[in-house]
Amino acid sequence: MKSNIIYKKIFYLPIFFVLVLAGCATTSTGPAANVRYSDPTAVETTTIDFGSTDLQQIAETMVNGLLTFPPIVQLTSERRPVVFVEMIKNKTREHIDTEAITDTISTKLIQSGKFRFTDRTKVDAILKELQYQSSGLVEESTMAQLGKQIGAEFMLYGNFSAIEKTAGRVKDLYYKFTLKLLNVETGIIEWQDEKEIRKVAKRKMIGM
Repeated sequence: MKSNIIYKKIFYLPIFFVLVLAGCATTSTGPAANVRYSDPTAVETTTIDFGSTDLQQIAETMVNGLLTFPPIVQLTSERRPVVFVEMIKNKTREHIDTEAITDTISTKLIQSGKFRFTDRTKVDAILKELQYQSSGLVEESTMAQLGKQIGAEFMLYGNFSAIEKTAGRVKDLYYKFTLKLLNVETGIIEWQDEKEIRKVAKRKMIGM
């Protein structure tokens, strides 16, 4: 009789632990989890690493700097220049989505009504669509004509670097984001600006 009881305990014990672990996972990510919406523009200090507040600060500085630069103000008062965005060079040790930064910047510049943008990442998709339209399957009067695309006048590009130092429990992280607007025809940099961000974090003592 005792051997049967011991056998049942051994048999059901792993199943019990599996159910407990499954219940914990459901609690942390399922309906029982404590989830709430928050202001996406609020200051985010979850960690010292690059975050949403850093992205927003960089985008705001770059857009305001470009739109208020006197030669650019004069240029955009007469027409809407066409710009294309080159990939930002990430020189930090972090995996940072620099495209998210340039997406935010280009979105704000387009919404300002001062600039137009081309998307070089979609060239292959555009060529494929043009080939389809010229295949004879599309009504001729609605076909997009080859050679009608507008060339970009400016290129927006830059660098993102960081300096990280640690002393004891203190970590100092310095970011510098530099953005440039280059005239494609002349090779002249018409505008350039940078944003510096510095954050300091102190690790808690063990047991505190």
